[in-house]
Amino acid sequence: MANSKPHVNGDASTERIQVIEEDKTFTQELSQQIERWGLRDTGFAYNLVAVFGSQSTGKSTLLNRLFGTTFDVMDETRRQQTTKGIWMCRGKDMSVMVMDVEGTDGRERGEDQDFERKSALFSLASSEVLIVNLWEHQVGLYQGANMGLLKTVFEVNLGLFGKGNTGRTLLLFVIRDHIGTTPLANLQATLTADLNRIWDSLSKPSELKDRVLSDYFDMTFTTLPHKILVPEKFEQEVLSLRKRFTDKERPDYLFKPAYHKRIPADGVAMYMENIWEQVQSNKDLDLPTQQELLAQFRCDEISAGALAEFNDQAKSQKRPIEVGRVVEGLGGLMKNWRTQALARYDKDASRYHKGVYARKRADLVSAIDSTLSPLFLGQLKNLHKSCLSTFKKELLDGLKGDEYSFGGVMQKARTKCEKNFTEAATEALVEGTDWSWEEELGLLKEELRAVGDQCRKDETKKMINQIERGVKKLVSEPVEMHLTKPAPDMWDKVLKTFKDALTKAENTYLAKAKSFDCTEEENAASLTALKRRAWIVLRAKIEEQTADQSILGKLRNHFEERFRYDEEGVPRVWKPDDDIDGAFKKAKEQTLELVPLYSSIKPIDPELEFELPSEGGDDLANEDFDFSSSLTVLSDTKGLDLINKFRRDADAYYVEAKRSTVSSIAQIPYWIYGVLVVLGWNEAMAVLFNPLYFTFLLFSLASAYMIIQLGLTGPLLQVIRTVAGEVQKQGTAKLREVLAQPGVVEAVPARRANSYEEESDRDSSQEPGQK
Repeated sequence: MANSKPHVNGDASTERIQVIEEDKTFTQELSQQIERWGLRDTGFAYNLVAVFGSQSTGKSTLLNRLFGTTFDVMDETRRQQTTKGIWMCRGKDMSVMVMDVEGTDGRERGEDQDFERKSALFSLASSEVLIVNLWEHQVGLYQGANMGLLKTVFEVNLGLFGKGNTGRTLLLFVIRDHIGTTPLANLQATLTADLNRIWDSLSKPSELKDRVLSDYFDMTFTTLPHKILVPEKFEQEVLSLRKRFTDKERPDYLFKPAYHKRIPADGVAMYMENIWEQVQSNKDLDLPTQQELLAQFRCDEISAGALAEFNDQAKSQKRPIEVGRVVEGLGGLMKNWRTQALARYDKDASRYHKGVYARKRADLVSAIDSTLSPLFLGQLKNLHKSCLSTFKKELLDGLKGDEYSFGGVMQKARTKCEKNFTEAATEALVEGTDWSWEEELGLLKEELRAVGDQCRKDETKKMINQIERGVKKLVSEPVEMHLTKPAPDMWDKVLKTFKDALTKAENTYLAKAKSFDCTEEENAASLTALKRRAWIVLRAKIEEQTADQSILGKLRNHFEERFRYDEEGVPRVWKPDDDIDGAFKKAKEQTLELVPLYSSIKPIDPELEFELPSEGGDDLANEDFDFSSSLTVLSDTKGLDLINKFRRDADAYYVEAKRSTVSSIAQIPYWIYGVLVVLGWNEAMAVLFNPLYFTFLLFSLASAYMIIQLGLTGPLLQVIRTVAGEVQKQGTAKLREVLAQPGVVEAVPARRANSYEEESDRDSSQEPGQK
């Protein structure tokens, strides 16, 4: 009869039962115990969890902390086996049945691995969640982490239960005594790689050979700190892990419906008993023979020697690959290393047990390929970078100059690049492996396409910039001419010139774009961008010609042509009887009519109206440009300001015209000329009848005529003014020099003193009466 141990307080809900005894017999009291736990009538509202791991790793302690169970724990001072067989207990205040499985690799059972395998397979097949309990330092070990045992268990589990596919099982790896030096992600990657590797090495039934580990098992990983060194942190992490079993709202809740075996609670006992019977009757779990043990030992030894020699050879090319070099002939080198290592193994190991020899050979091949695979992948990466760099260089070299076919240059560079990659990648491939370089070639093609697209965009931008400059040259002079000579059809002429230039630019683009392999959408986007840029060029020219000073000049010129010149273009000389006011008013009104004409771009012919697409163009044009607002050249405020400035200028012309009439009125009366003739008749006759005066007169008239004919009037007047100024300057200087001499200044007072003395002497010599 199975052992049944209640808790010290006698609570049936925490009573535990030994499901499988040490002699591998299944208990008959499990059904009654489930009823005593109060779970018999719960239907599917229960969960089943088990723990698996090496002996003395704290499995029972972990279960007691997580689920409030009462499993016996190990005495730390004695370090001996505590759990024997498989025990089960209900979680405290939880509808969970918890199985505590005897630890593996215990000294009590020694080499008897039969129960370890069967108990592990039983717990894996019957539980929803299997807790794999192991120390951090066991990660990466084959036997320490029970990988060998798991391999056997997976293989038999697949053979016994894989075809029926009774549901998925969650493997929860609890890594104990985690000190944090190695991140959980690295530990997880190591364990996942190990599990996938042993799964791939399983001997699967033919109908299940394509199944992968994830078809039957989900894996999750967590860590716990050291229980003795950091007990507070350990208890905190255990409490957090417990919530993953109890809180259904958490995204990392472990008891998911997908893992439930869909067995009602009242049928769990019979279900588990049937599983144990299948496990017990399976011969694949039996221990190997002595011959197989010897073969395993020798084949491992031979394989290790061959692998060591192989690693020394492979190490020579590891560094060049890591620094990004493409190693020439790498495929041949790897084939030779692989062949030599397998030949050495086959020579010495083929004499041992055929099954072990083949299995270990497969492991050796796997180890060799796992070493060569990074070299192969590194070679592909380096080939990828090298070919991509060469492609860029050849593409840029081919696009130099003005005459080239973009599509031809692109296709030539791409074909050469893909050919070089394919040849080098094929050479690096080792026969007998499942390696492939097609995926890397696909990535390379995508990058080549991306580089080509970017280069095509750059060349398209360059071409559009060049065409834009051509449009600017075509519209600059005609638009300036049309705006300088305003007329009602001014904007018709401007827009016709613009459309002709734009049509020529679009034809130029389409002719050049044929070699760019552009799609219709790309051509449409580029043409839209070209239209926007051309319109911006036209608007810039219009803004230049309608700037304040420029347009004021145009208004003044227009006013002058109508006010200061007649209909035949002859300058007007205003007379007092001319209608200056009427001419001024008419010219001003005609000129002011130009301001609304310049204000907005409105052609008379509706067919000449230009519409700019509102979308498209990508980044080739200014997306912030507002076409509708660009049709307005002069705002109302600016128009009024221009009108005011023009009126001031026009008023000045009017005042000038009025003054010219006044000056023409203030002329010399004609009778004055008769008076001058009468009064000067005698003098004129004296000059005419005196030979000397007459000769001097003739000479003066001849000199004046020559000076006028030779255009020397201005220079002569300048010489006269210069000579007169110089004479005045010399005279002033001489006068100052004379006045500055001391003798002259003192002589005047002296003479005055002498005159005064003489006069005094004369007065003294006279008599008083004479005085």
